[in-house]
Amino acid sequence: QVQLVESGGELVQPGGRLTLSCAASGGAFGLYAMAWFRQAPGKEREFAAAITLKGGAPYYQGSLKGRFTISRDSATNTVYLQMDNLKPEDTAVYYCAATPGPAATMMVSDYDYWGQGTQVTVSS
Repeated sequence: QVQLVESGGELVQPGGRLTLSCAASGGAFGLYAMAWFRQAPGKEREFAAAITLKGGAPYYQGSLKGRFTISRDSATNTVYLQMDNLKPEDTAVYYCAATPGPAATMMVSDYDYWGQGTQVTVSS
C-alpha cells in the first residue's frame, strides 16, 4: 500500500510559478500511474494532470495544458506538478493520487491512494 505526501502549496501572485511535490512511500512506485487533482471551495474534485507508470504520455485537463507540467522521478519516488502563469481560478487544494497499473485516467474513482492535499492560493 502506497502512502502519498504532498508539499509545496503556498500563496502566490497571479502570473507566478509554483511546483508541487508528492512523495510516495510504502509501495513500489514504479507500479503506479500517478495524477494530480484539485478541489476548489464549493466545487467537486477535478482532474488536473496524469502520467503513466513509465513516465510517458502525460496528459492534462484541457484548460491547463501549456501551463501545467507533470513529471515523475523514480530515483526519489516523487511526482511533481509545475504550474506556470498561475491564475486566481487555480486556487484549490491539490491532491496527489496513485493507481496500480500502466494507464493513468482522469477519473477520481479510478485512483486507490490519495494524499492529504496541499493548499494553493493565487491572489495579489
